[in-house]
Amino acid sequence: MAKRKQFSKQFKLQALELFEHSGRQATEVARELGVRRNQLYKWQAELQDKGEEQAFQGPGRPAASDETSEVEALRREVAQLKEENAILKKAAAYFARELP
Repeated sequence: MAKRKQFSKQFKLQALELFEHSGRQATEVARELGVRRNQLYKWQAELQDKGEEQAFQGPGRPAASDETSEVEALRREVAQLKEENAILKKAAAYFARELP
């Protein structure tokens, strides 16, 4: 499986500047830079939506604070324990019926 290309924030900003100010079509600029044409449009939309400071922060979700991640871990554990408890209750009821 081919690894996805990752481009720096600076590259993306320069690519968009070239695209917007050169007067050439997106296909030509994309071919020259080695990216997909649609990728230029996605970068352009992200820049317009988030602004230069917030755009292109990197892949994935933003890092959660330690407290938030601990709370989420505890919630997952509680959900798992509730599920296990329900299974054990059903098993206990099943085996209780079989006894004379």
